Amino acid sequence: MGMHLVLTLTGPDRIGIVEHITEIILSYNGNVESSKMAHLGGEFAVLMLIAVDPEKQEKLQKSLLKLVSEGFLITIRETDIISSQKYSGWIPYQVEVKGGDHEGIIYRVTSYLANKGINLESVDTSMVPAPMSGTSLFTLKAIVVAPPDLPYHKWKEELEDVADAVNVTVTVSPYTG
Repeated sequence: MGMHLVLTLTGPDRIGIVEHITEIILSYNGNVESSKMAHLGGEFAVLMLIAVDPEKQEKLQKSLLKLVSEGFLITIRETDIISSQKYSGWIPYQVEVKGGDHEGIIYRVTSYLANKGINLESVDTSMVPAPMSGTSLFTLKAIVVAPPDLPYHKWKEELEDVADAVNVTVTVSPYTG
């Protein structure tokens, strides 16, 4: 497969939407190489990396865009797999943040990481009720890549200081996939 597309789709949650999307992709001999999907509120969100033959790319895109008539918001963007290799040689870590939910946690943590030149590869956040009190507990799980010349212990300790300032805990560990 010579071409890669990133598909984002959001719309009303319903049974069978993933089947419907992947059926369209398959009908053009496309392949979903990677994806993230989630039910968010009453909406369903899809993020997919699709490989497709360049000769079928335009027809695939037109077919996927027909989902707009079913109430979905869609973007399709061509991407270059080679450019994703610019972080080759960087060191992967898993970052986990937990604590009572309040405004600004994501901003403070990601702001610190960005200022250190650490790239976010994936981020998942959620809130769950605490077992005894029912108050909202926040969790952030991220995979990041750090420049090889950035001292691990130094940025990890500074991130722990950021976490203390926003009253959450942070755990950083090597990411092994």
